[in-house]
Amino acid sequence: MPTETYIHNGPLVIGAGLAGLSVALNTAPRKTLVLAPVALGVACSSAWAQGGIAAALSPEDSPKAHALDTINAGAGIVDELAAKTLTEAGPQTVHRLKAMGAPFDHKTDGSFVLNREAAHGLARVARVGGDLAGKAILEAVVHRALNASHIDIWERAHALGLIKSANGVVIGALVQHTDRLVEVFAPVVILASGGSGGLFAVTTNPANLRGEGIAMAALAGAEIADPEFVQFHPTALKFGLDPAPLATEALRGEGATLIDQNGHRFVFDDHPDGELAPRDIVARAVHKADQSGGAFLDARTAIGEHFPAEFPTVFASCMSQGVDPRIQPMPVAPAAHYHMGGIKTDIFGQTTLPGLFAVGECACTGVHGANRLASNSLLEAAAFGERVGKAAIAGLGGDFTPDTAHALVPVLPPSLTESDLKALRDGMARDAGVVRNEAGLIRLLDLITDLDKRAHGALALVSARLIATCALHRRESRGSHYRSDYPQTEAVGARTFTNWAKVQNKTHGELSTCTSPDCLTS
Repeated sequence: MPTETYIHNGPLVIGAGLAGLSVALNTAPRKTLVLAPVALGVACSSAWAQGGIAAALSPEDSPKAHALDTINAGAGIVDELAAKTLTEAGPQTVHRLKAMGAPFDHKTDGSFVLNREAAHGLARVARVGGDLAGKAILEAVVHRALNASHIDIWERAHALGLIKSANGVVIGALVQHTDRLVEVFAPVVILASGGSGGLFAVTTNPANLRGEGIAMAALAGAEIADPEFVQFHPTALKFGLDPAPLATEALRGEGATLIDQNGHRFVFDDHPDGELAPRDIVARAVHKADQSGGAFLDARTAIGEHFPAEFPTVFASCMSQGVDPRIQPMPVAPAAHYHMGGIKTDIFGQTTLPGLFAVGECACTGVHGANRLASNSLLEAAAFGERVGKAAIAGLGGDFTPDTAHALVPVLPPSLTESDLKALRDGMARDAGVVRNEAGLIRLLDLITDLDKRAHGALALVSARLIATCALHRRESRGSHYRSDYPQTEAVGARTFTNWAKVQNKTHGELSTCTSPDCLTS
């Protein structure tokens, strides 16, 4: 296939979820090109978020209290400046989204309807139609983006690698746009490509999200932070569907309980907050119950006949599979839900590569630490999206004239076959899932190595290796990363900072540089 060249004199945004579009809306008046892998608002995690958006919106709440809950949930490694920055932006971000047309639920006095979710000290999650927050918020932002004269959107456009100049500056991306292969050159590139849930056999995310943005940045030489920390949502509906429908945490905030096959509320065996304990604790408790006969979410008493009106998305998912949640407990199991790790950035989205910014789930500011506080993801996408958009254009000059003849264009990466992708997803779920150990992670890395022989450099394999390698060499349990062979948590929390050169050739017996003083900081 012949390769075309396209020179764009403005920001190139890779990804069209809430983070990517929030960036684009804040790059005016610079002409901005947005790459959307699918139609806008379809198959992106933002649109599927049910619970809502967390912010200090009530008189008894404050950004400081929100930050404290964020830090406590993150299990000792949250970047406190990032948490402060995010939570202080929370109220303004929600009001800005409301002004765009996001139809948040309100009480008769005009105040926001707020839910309490796990690890929040009080109710602070603004919702839309019960469980329609992500869809409704994204629809409002999409409408604004489509009517913004400075934004151009390419649908069915997949970035496959980053283009660098001869002196190491990111100056574009190799893009598959429908049936064309295009070298898109731009003076600044912003990755907003989503998470990595599709690497796992059971996920609540669109299955096409496999950490490709993280992989592209790693292959280009960017530093990667905390890749081993993957959050598993405790209550995916266990119907054998791919992706697994989500049963929002707001159900538990409204009083729904988790029970085993005997009706026992098993989470209290592990934590005094029961169903409202931090997500990692609830996920492990659900995993254990699921392995021992089944775990169920019981909303019969707490919600009952109000279910269709209050949680229409969950209700429709259950009824389509023959389960009426008004009168039956819902079968649940943990599922890959959110990647706390990603491309290392500062609070303005700047990566370690000049010319490259990152935002949203593919980025890692350290705001989530080892365990994301419920409903902070939509807030991060919108609030940091605004910051990153403004930062990305701050240093742009006039005409952009790249040296295309000497640009470093990546090799077109291969794709995994359907059977190899299934093997990878099954292996990730089995060995890098809710409970991990050395033998399983070594087995997983062997599988990744074998698959790489048939599809060397496949982006899914790069992101999977980053997760598995750093999970193997974090010999403790912290937040979402639980090692059955190292169940203790070290007294001093440390983050992981690594790069592709350090990770790709590690053997099982080596001590990864992920645990050296050069790679970890307290």
